[in-house]
Amino acid sequence: MDIDIVVGMTSLDMPTVRTPGEVDALAPEDAATYAGWFACLADPTRVRLLHQVASRPAGITVGELAEALGIGQPTVSHHVRKLADVGFVSVHKRSTSTVVMVNPACCTGLPHAADAVMGVLTPRPCCPDDLPDDVTVRPMAEQDWDAVRRIYGEGIATRTATFTTEVPLQTALDAQWLPGHRWVAEIDDIVVGWAALSPTSGRDCYAGVAENSVYVADGMRGRGVGKALLRTQVIAADEAGLWTLQTSIFPENRASIALHHSAGFRTLGVRERIAQLDGIWRDTVFLERRSPVAG
Repeated sequence: MDIDIVVGMTSLDMPTVRTPGEVDALAPEDAATYAGWFACLADPTRVRLLHQVASRPAGITVGELAEALGIGQPTVSHHVRKLADVGFVSVHKRSTSTVVMVNPACCTGLPHAADAVMGVLTPRPCCPDDLPDDVTVRPMAEQDWDAVRRIYGEGIATRTATFTTEVPLQTALDAQWLPGHRWVAEIDDIVVGWAALSPTSGRDCYAGVAENSVYVADGMRGRGVGKALLRTQVIAADEAGLWTLQTSIFPENRASIALHHSAGFRTLGVRERIAQLDGIWRDTVFLERRSPVAG
């Protein structure tokens, strides 16, 4: 996690560079399909019925649906036919009963349709642009450790950057961070921020998956330091063959979430009450970035 850029969901496609303002039109055939789905769900009773069916993977009879919804069986049968016509449910006989089952494809197809219509399936950017002219990013060096640990401590103090409550020792950080993926940002030759990647697993199959950390010094936030660091970090990760970067950010840290979205990260969801900080359970927003150049 460890994201100190203090000042809801995206897509399944890979990030690509795109021209500002460029938006792909929704295909007419897709629009027609989605319109049919949404029209089918325009009736609240039908929505409640589909919810009941989806909650019973093994199937539910028409009689059970009528009892659960407090409506007559003929009304249930009418709504079931409408749902079956667009592919949300299937119907078959079990002895003398009519059983309704949800179409598994509906569980992913319907959210996908909503995402497509709302524009969250458009390709994401490769990395931040519009960088500040006065920020220089270079590889972290031995002489930077004092500044790096000081800035880490400033981030910890905000209580919006990390669950860590004490600055780790240099030896611990050196062992944790991937060589070749440690960066510092400078303004007027003074270190004002740093970024690093940590492996997420010791298993070979996850060798290309890393967790990122980005920290900016007090008084330097909002000046594009984090943007410059993250741009360098993701480009270097792509060039090194890393295929996925991930991070967890406190929901309150909206600036950091927005920054990561600008670098091609997508929000996967919220991890509820994942850990305690100062005795209080906290949520985190989990994001990941899939390299546009990896296989």
